[in-house]
Amino acid sequence: MMGDILSNHISEVLKEQGFPIPAYIVEHPADLSHGDYTTNVVLILAKEIGKDPQELAQKIVHALEQKKIEEVAKISIAGAGFINFYFLQSFFVRNIFEILQKEETWGSNTSLVGEKIMIEHSQPNPFKPFHIGHLMSNTIGESISRLMRFSGADVRAVNYQGDVGLHVAKAMWGIRDLNLNPQSIEDLGKAYVHGNTQYEDSEIAKAEIIELNKKIYKHDPAIQDMYEVGRDTSLKHFDELYEILGSRFDHLFFEGDVWETGKALVGEGKEKGIFEESEGATVFHGEPYGLHTRVFITAADIPTYEAKDLGLIEAKRDFFPFDTSITVTAVEQEQYFNTVFKAYELLRPKRKGALVHIAHGMMQLSSGKMSSRRGNIITGESLLQDVQDRAQSLIKESSKENAHEIVDAVAVGAIKYSILKQAVRKNISFDPEKSLSFEGDSGPYLQYTCARAHTLLEKAGTKKEKEVGSPPPHTGDIERLVYRFPEVVLRAQTEYEPHYLVTYLTLLAGVFNSWYAKEKILDGGPEEAYKLAITRAVMVTLKNGLWLLGIKAPTKM
Repeated sequence: MMGDILSNHISEVLKEQGFPIPAYIVEHPADLSHGDYTTNVVLILAKEIGKDPQELAQKIVHALEQKKIEEVAKISIAGAGFINFYFLQSFFVRNIFEILQKEETWGSNTSLVGEKIMIEHSQPNPFKPFHIGHLMSNTIGESISRLMRFSGADVRAVNYQGDVGLHVAKAMWGIRDLNLNPQSIEDLGKAYVHGNTQYEDSEIAKAEIIELNKKIYKHDPAIQDMYEVGRDTSLKHFDELYEILGSRFDHLFFEGDVWETGKALVGEGKEKGIFEESEGATVFHGEPYGLHTRVFITAADIPTYEAKDLGLIEAKRDFFPFDTSITVTAVEQEQYFNTVFKAYELLRPKRKGALVHIAHGMMQLSSGKMSSRRGNIITGESLLQDVQDRAQSLIKESSKENAHEIVDAVAVGAIKYSILKQAVRKNISFDPEKSLSFEGDSGPYLQYTCARAHTLLEKAGTKKEKEVGSPPPHTGDIERLVYRFPEVVLRAQTEYEPHYLVTYLTLLAGVFNSWYAKEKILDGGPEEAYKLAITRAVMVTLKNGLWLLGIKAPTKM
């Protein structure tokens, strides 16, 4: 990329001038009028060697100009000593042509070619509601998964679901106690809340639920039918949500399939001194590693989530021999995963560094942080339904046959954009009305801009919009922005931060809409083909960017 090329030239000049090479950066300036790239090398170097920044900048710029760097039209000094680079118009014209040729692959890279990556996200548990935390994990995990595929990695997206454990026993106890229907997803939700409440409030109910939990692990025939019906009801419901959200999984893992392996691993670790007995339970002492002590096998000989996660890691490797395994969950589970991963690394030292936890913030509505324990949960489907209802009244195509698809796409786009527009670890305050705005800083705004470009190209009909044609005398902001797309994709992928992509796409959409408002594109003039080429380049960039965010790009809205 041009940033690397410029950096190499700068380092060469410093070496030739006898200067040390400091830790400088070459980046795009925030203000497009300040060039296509800028560097702070002079400011850093001047401080290190005690030279006047302006004098030093002039010397370095003169040396860079002598190199006649390909594609660079002008180099200037700005402010206290920043060096700005401006590219030739021909460079951007060729880039527009490249976008038109690549289309679906525009913005992709090969940085992860040969890498095998597994990414686990969503993780809703059967017998419990799909809450907004699962929606967060799904949105972030899906986007990161797509970014990695776009960077050449061999990716497997997987889901891990708790189909055994105390939460299942609570729900099944609630079904029996309230005589509810395990084939109803609504009844399953009621059953879990009731069972959990009674577990906390009634010692009799608590004892019964604990006994029921033991029977579940033993596959007791007396409860197996209820268990299987409830499990299947939950999984079918989750599949319906994934269809709306646009997620697909290469494999589903379940606690019921991995707990025995996890228990065996703890036994192996106990022999090696990694785990110890404590009051009848088997624990891992994390304090020597700056972590917590956690129970892996209870005194009742029941494997905990920690032990099951050890079994899950082994099951993942059996399914797909990954180089890196990424798990996306809420930030409140960060210490948990640090401890589990450390225990696993001690068991399997050769796999150290292969496990990554991406911790995301919480979604908050007007009532604050939600909890699934006492029934005041905001479910993923209820949030989706609310936004879908609001979107229905805003979509102009509501009378068309594909109205339902457009409404779903806009609602999902509104939610996903709101989740992805800021750093992964940050909490999100979700505002349904603002999320559906068509005025900017929203998913629907990006979708509308993409649809607007598509409609214009459709109107052009047989006109040769895939030809670059004759450009105007000066390079516009759009050409300079679309060029940056591959760099933004690479950064978002490398740092596991889709918000870089959201910020970029929103800026590009704003610049395009301003240009569209003041420019007559289908004017029959000599620059028409070029203006259509720019329009198509923007549409391709927005479409590819939205795909990377897991957001659909309707052709009409």
